[in-house]
Amino acid sequence: MKYVFGLVMAVAVLTACKKKNEGCPYEAENTNASAQEETMVTDYISANNITGAAELGSTGMYYVIDVQGNTNKPALCSTVVVKYTGKLTNGTIFDQTQSGASASFTLGTVIEGWNRSLPLIGEGGKIRLYIPPALGYGEYGSFNPNTGIYVIPKNAVLIFDIELVSVYGY
Repeated sequence: MKYVFGLVMAVAVLTACKKKNEGCPYEAENTNASAQEETMVTDYISANNITGAAELGSTGMYYVIDVQGNTNKPALCSTVVVKYTGKLTNGTIFDQTQSGASASFTLGTVIEGWNRSLPLIGEGGKIRLYIPPALGYGEYGSFNPNTGIYVIPKNAVLIFDIELVSVYGY
C-alpha cells in the first residue's frame, strides 16, 4: 500500500510540473463590437441588400457561409491555406491573394474576426465576413509608414471573401 501511495504521489507531482505554455500559445479574445460598431455593420448589410447574414454570437460581426466545406475545420494553432479578398465598405480592395495563388499562416496570428469565423467552415469552404472595427484593426487602422497612408482607415468595417483551401495541424 505504501508503494501504491508513493507511486500516486509521484505521478501527481510530475503532472503538476507540466509547463503551462505547452501546446497552442494562442487564445481567443473576448472582444465584442460596441453598439455603434454593430450598427455600422448592420447598416452596410441593409444598404447593400445582403441576405442570409448571421451574427457570430453577440460579437457584432456577421457572416454568410456560401460553401460549408468538409469536416476538417481549423483551430487557432492550425496552419490555414486561403484565397481571399479584403475590402472596405466603399469597395476599395486593401488586400487580396493574387489570381490562382493562396496565402498560408497560423490562424491565431491574424485579426480576431478571422480567428472566430474560419472555424465555422471546413476545407473547401467559402465564407463572407462583415467585421466591425473591434474585431479588425480597430481605432489604429493599418498604417504604411513607407507611404504615409492608411491602408485600412481607423475604425473601418472590413469585408472579406475567404476560401479555406486547406487546414494543417491542430
